Amino acid sequence: MKYIVTGGAGFIGSHIIEELVNRGDEVVILDNLFSGTMTNIEPFLSQKNVSFVKGSVTNLDLLKEIFSSADGIFHEGAIASVPRSIANPVATNEANVTGTLNILVAARDCGVKKVVFASSSSVYGNTPTLPKREDMTPAPLSPYAVSKLTGEHYLRVFSEVYGINTVSLRYFNVFGPRQDPESEYAAVIPKFITSILARQSPTIYGDGEQTRDFTYVKDVVQANIRAMESQAQGVFNVAYCQRINLKELASEIMEITGISVPLNFELPRIGDVKDSLADISRAQEAFGYKPVYTVKSGLAETVVWYRQQCRI
Repeated sequence: MKYIVTGGAGFIGSHIIEELVNRGDEVVILDNLFSGTMTNIEPFLSQKNVSFVKGSVTNLDLLKEIFSSADGIFHEGAIASVPRSIANPVATNEANVTGTLNILVAARDCGVKKVVFASSSSVYGNTPTLPKREDMTPAPLSPYAVSKLTGEHYLRVFSEVYGINTVSLRYFNVFGPRQDPESEYAAVIPKFITSILARQSPTIYGDGEQTRDFTYVKDVVQANIRAMESQAQGVFNVAYCQRINLKELASEIMEITGISVPLNFELPRIGDVKDSLADISRAQEAFGYKPVYTVKSGLAETVVWYRQQCRI
């Protein structure tokens, strides 16, 4: 099979590529390297069935050129940050909304069979009901969340109007190797791990009681592949299906690393949700998704990777 992975030089995209390469599929990686890096995909570029195109999902002509003869699109390309979207909502809209529309138009015009889209649990907002189910009314709290919900609607409409098979996967707090800890917009786990390895206090925004349903990246890859190869269409949660608060998360990382440091608390950030927990039964029934990694086992693998990167 021939697959396009947008945002393929990024954190999740590079893990999807790794699995596709291991299966022997032909892969075209599209990335403008805004947040992705060549380091993430360098091990795969020597494979004869892998090619890299530097470019943006906002370039419709380029998309039509590289989508020719593709069987499916894994659309991971996005500006994936709530704080960044609040700082610059126009850039987030251009990349995440216009970019997704371009993906769908190019897929339609090139006869691509299926598009699997990286959506986000942020579309649920702060609705108090737990666990989050796909039939709940979305209540996005940030431009980023709005952009992902808009993408979901575009996928549904293109499925109904043009007959393209589409799946939107609502990721819940994905973590794992290759996640960038350096950006001011970095996710909590890479920041916690690198701070603790450096024997510095990790920063928690709020009281630390807020909970997350953290999902190891290899389980997210499993969900993407299963969704692509199934007959499933629509919106599906992808998560571990358990929650942990941020103080407990920090304690787990300290136990794994054997390093204990005090926590640093700062004011909550605008746009952050209080609690997150997924119902994954729909994905289980539709394409057999079942998480393999616990938070602890995923953290253990992730810490090993960061130790190697930091040479600690």
